[in-house]
Amino acid sequence: MFQKLVSCLSVLVLVSLLTACAGASRQPGEMEIRTGVVEQILEVQLPSNHHPGVGAVVGGLAGLGVGSLIGAGTGRDVAMIAGSIGGALAGNEIQKKYERPIPGQQIVVRTASGVLISVTQAGVSGLRKGQLVYIEGHGDGARVVAR
Repeated sequence: MFQKLVSCLSVLVLVSLLTACAGASRQPGEMEIRTGVVEQILEVQLPSNHHPGVGAVVGGLAGLGVGSLIGAGTGRDVAMIAGSIGGALAGNEIQKKYERPIPGQQIVVRTASGVLISVTQAGVSGLRKGQLVYIEGHGDGARVVAR
């Protein structure tokens, strides 16, 4: 009797585990899409994704390369040093242009189930309060688009 009970419980546990493992899983390329209504839109400034100092390093290397083509002997050495310094300064100034914050929006959406979701995305979406929208993806990769 006890052995039969243990056997039935074992089968029940095994079936439970297999059922849990067989739940819906995402395939590569699939994206979760939810629907909702825009509750609020706030204009925000997003940080630039450029790494500081890269412009100076690349400019310095380019200046070094150009300087090595000029003159001979100590004149070449002086040209290489001047080219490196000039290139680093120019590269730094060029990079400053790309370090400006990127305009974006923080969009608060109320889903069909009543949950509020906040998505911050780059650019101006053209959405307005009360508009029906889709929320594509989840986490940092989520974005809000018009329905």
